Parts: sequence; C-alpha cells; structure tokens
Amino acid sequence: MRIADYIEQACGNLWKKKLRTFLTTSGVVIGIGALVCMFAFGQGVQRNVTEQFNKLDLFNYINVYARGGDRRREHSHDPDEEGGPPVGGTVADANAPRLDSRFLEEVQKIEGVEAAFPELRFPAQIRLGDKEQFALVQVLSAAICRPMPLRAGRCYEVNEPKGLIISESLLRRLSVNEPSEAIGRPIETATLTLDFSLATLWRMVTSRGDQALPIARESHRFVITGVAERMPFGGMGDAYIQPEAAAGMRKLSLTSIWDFFQPASATTNYPSITVKVRSPKDVAPVKKELESRGFRTWALVEQLDEMRIGFLIMDMVLIAVGMIGVTVASLGIVNTMVMSILERYREIGIMKAVGATDGDVQRIFLFESGAIGLLGGVFGLVLGWAVSAIINEVVNALMSRQAAPRMEYFSFPWWLCLGAIAFSILVSLAAGIFPTRRAARVDPVVALRHD
Repeated sequence: MRIADYIEQACGNLWKKKLRTFLTTSGVVIGIGALVCMFAFGQGVQRNVTEQFNKLDLFNYINVYARGGDRRREHSHDPDEEGGPPVGGTVADANAPRLDSRFLEEVQKIEGVEAAFPELRFPAQIRLGDKEQFALVQVLSAAICRPMPLRAGRCYEVNEPKGLIISESLLRRLSVNEPSEAIGRPIETATLTLDFSLATLWRMVTSRGDQALPIARESHRFVITGVAERMPFGGMGDAYIQPEAAAGMRKLSLTSIWDFFQPASATTNYPSITVKVRSPKDVAPVKKELESRGFRTWALVEQLDEMRIGFLIMDMVLIAVGMIGVTVASLGIVNTMVMSILERYREIGIMKAVGATDGDVQRIFLFESGAIGLLGGVFGLVLGWAVSAIINEVVNALMSRQAAPRMEYFSFPWWLCLGAIAFSILVSLAAGIFPTRRAARVDPVVALRHD
C-alpha cells in the first residue's frame, strides 16, 4: 500500500466515528495546550529577566574590591563565602593594593575596559519646590551616564558641574508626576556631615535635647537635566551628580557602617570600583588581570550558570504539571484505538484474507493515532496561545493600576511551536503501539467467523 492509501484509510475510519474522534482529540488538545502554556510562561520569565539585564548592560560590569580583613567574614564559619560580593565595606589591609585615583587611571588602560568609576554614595535632603525628601546621591561621570535610559531630558555634559539626574521614583515622592515638567528646574541638595567642633558640641549641651547629634547641613543648588527611567549599573542612588561637583561638597560619604573603622591611611581609598567592559566576553580576561594585581572581583555574568539551573528547575516543574494532562490524553487514545479494533475485528480479518500483511494493519492504525496527535498538537498550540494571551491581558490590566509597565509574560519561540506538534504526534504514536500490535496479531480465520 502507498502512503496516500494509509492516510485515506485512516482519515476515513476516523470520520466514521466523529464523536469519539472529537472527544479523544479534545483530550489531546487540552493536554498539549496546558503543557504549551506552562512552558511558554517559563520561557517568558527567562526572556524578561535576560532582556532587563541586557538592557541595563549588567553583564558588562565587574565590581572590584580591595583584599583586606573583612570584619564580617572574620566571624563567618563559611569558608566559601568569600566568593560572593561583599555587602558592605571592608577594613583595609595596609599591605593590600589600594582602590584610589591612581588605580582608577590604570584600570582604564587594561584591554577590554571601556570605563571605570568608584562606588561613591552619600545621604542628602533633596528639595524641589516646597517638597523635601531624604535620598541617596550617587557620583558618576558624564561618560558613564550617557547610556542611562531616560524618561525625559538628557544626561549632563562634562562642562555642566551643576547638572543633576533624578530618578523617576524620587520625582514622584516630590509630587511631580510628569517627568518632562522637572527638566530645567532648580533643585536643592542638602548634605549631612559630622561636625565635632566646639561650637556644635556646646550647642548640643545647651540645647536641652533639641540637637541630639553633631550633624551639620550644607546646601548646594543643581539643575535637573534628566529624569532616569530606572537606576542603571545596579545603582542604589536616587540622583546622580558629577565627580567635580561632589569634590567640593562636605558630605557624609559612607557606603556602610564599617567605613567608620577604616584607618586614617585608608581614607583616600574607594570602598569599591565598578569596571565596565566592552562586551560580556571581555569579563573573564579583565577579571583575571585584576585578580593578578591582588584585588577581589565579582561579576553578574558569572551567575548565569546558576540562573540557568534555576530556570531549568522551574521548566521541569511546569512540564511535570503539564504532563498530567498529556498522560490522561494518551490513555484516551489507547482506549479509542482498542475500541476501534474490537469494532473492526471482522474488517481486519477480511483485509488479511485478501493479502494485507501484519505491517499493513499496524501502519493503518498508527496513521489513525498519528492523525489524532497532529490535530491535537495544532489545536492544542492554538489553545495554549489563546489562553496565554488572555492571561497576559488580565495581568497587565491589573498591573497597570500599580503603574507597572506592560510586559509579555509568555513567549512562543518557533522551536516551542514545532516541538509541541511533534511531541503530540510522538505521544499519540506511542499510545497507539499496543493497540496496533494487538490488531496485527488478529487471526483472519477467527476474525471472519466473528459476529
């Protein structure tokens, strides 16, 4: 028999039992639809996370720390903890290489390094109009800030020492909801400093508790040049200013409480330096060079393997849940094929009596189960896409009330679409193996006598 004959015979047999075929195929559609929907959600999560990291160039950055005695790690019982990024400052080792201005100039000469900037933040009171908010100001040069995603305005230039970039979240806290309205407006930054002068201490003694701490304020005026959509580089700041402006400000520049314990010789050292490389493939050689100079490094790109393992575990859990529906659908195929054999027992005997081989009988029934799998895979893919689209719209409608940006929570790459149809056909063929072998073993003499 030709392949066309097998297809014609299989489709004709399925068409004779329309209701049974419809119900069996519906089970496959639901099972494949659930599996596709869950797998697409896992792929959507991976895509969104990776795109956000790539958009912020987070894979192109290396954090550099001086090797020294870390107070927190001295009391740690985990010997492997040093591999992670420090969560605060370290107590500098007098013999360790320093993260100072000289090193900042040298590191930018390393092959593959695009830029480097120190991790400098300080607390300040930000006043815009009659509103005032506490914030963290981060120091970044104009060259580093150029790739920053902005909602309005522009990055400050080198010749704009009084330019300031403010985050959209801080702007909202200052009661400005439209980013474009803030561009060009003057903003006041009041820095906090520790003042142990005799005049301050005398005021503390004589103020009867009105001044509990020796803290002084110093005001500086800036002009908003841009509103940042999000803080890049993994930064924790609410606003950005240039190093030239920060150099002339008296400020309480503390990365963590451990900076209080730095010796006097370390006061000119930076707590850490962030190095930007041209591409993720430059991370490994630059890290090797920095570590050979006696520094500790950490890069997010090194955590990709762990992230992939986490995504793989999530995919396996989602697939395991979706396979429940596919298993139920495969049992439905087995039941349909067995019932078809029992109903066509005499027909099978006639086919064998006129010369059909066991292989011909098997192929006819395999084509039938394969046709059910093909229909179930195609319509299951359509069902999974439709359900995902509805869920995506509902979630985005709910998240829009929280001013969250629109996101696509499901992803349907081409290999998932083709793989879903192929998997459905394979499952259906596997479910039809037992019934087809049973049909091939039918004795034509007994079948012809069957009533």
